[in-house]
Amino acid sequence: MQDKYGRIIDYMRISITDRCNLRCRYCMPEGIPGIPGEEILTYEEIIRVCSQAAALGISNYKITGGEPLVREECYQLVEGLKQIPGVRQVTMTTNGVLLQEALPRFLTSGLDGINISLDTVNPALYRQITGFDKLSRVLLAIEAAAAGALRVKINVVLQKNVNLGEWQALAELAQAYPVDVRFIELMPIGSGKNQEAVSNHWLLAQMRQQYPGISFDASVHGNGPAVYYRIPGFQGAIGFISAIHGKFCQSCNRIRLTAAGELKPCLCYKDTVSLREAARAGEDDKIRALLEKAVAIKPGMHCFEELSQVTEEHKMVQIGG
Repeated sequence: MQDKYGRIIDYMRISITDRCNLRCRYCMPEGIPGIPGEEILTYEEIIRVCSQAAALGISNYKITGGEPLVREECYQLVEGLKQIPGVRQVTMTTNGVLLQEALPRFLTSGLDGINISLDTVNPALYRQITGFDKLSRVLLAIEAAAAGALRVKINVVLQKNVNLGEWQALAELAQAYPVDVRFIELMPIGSGKNQEAVSNHWLLAQMRQQYPGISFDASVHGNGPAVYYRIPGFQGAIGFISAIHGKFCQSCNRIRLTAAGELKPCLCYKDTVSLREAARAGEDDKIRALLEKAVAIKPGMHCFEELSQVTEEHKMVQIGG
């Protein structure tokens, strides 16, 4: 599908739950009301939606949450998506806590890649950020996933006065394992509106000082907007997703589907298109029309640099980031 700005929209992020087994404050602080269970799309409804999306040219899918692994047997959704004609790639983002045990099922389900969110390798700081002592489980999951046939990426969000000093230890996971480590600028969504994002321009300057041999990597690493660099002696690459200090809206290729069946064209704005009822009624033509509508209203760019213009009021976990 092509939007009115000429961008090819071929990537959909699918939130399958707003539940999570961690409590990272910038994503899911305590006290957020959950989506009623009856409003959450079933796997069958998601597959119906994605079948129509694939027919319109959306070929790449990312399963997100909340934490997708808290929803039972989500490997079955991967299997279903991979069977849809036109689907090229299915990947998943997880916090990694439940990944090691689930990994064998995903390796046989056809999952193409996995992103693991991790903001520190310090156990005490991990507990401070997430509310739980689960770091050892995540590190074991990274090791297991890196040893499998999946492309593995580590997603990091740096926060001033929280984990800024962790950037080197996190980056060096790409030295220890064949994984890409990506630094994502904190976006002003939910509690992120009250924090200043750490600039990836600043971070790259720090890396140039620490690793003088760092160089630009022009190879394709996935479907997203990350810019990658290589450090001599590292097995994986270092990526930067700079939504605030490196606006990449001109190449945005995605829409989002929330767990409640709302199509979201842009993270920055509250505008959505609901297709839950059409999915439940099995109205394929209407689903396709709603997908086309969501792409048609996709804005030309976000306005994260002007907080007064940001209309999205939900927390990141409610959107499916």
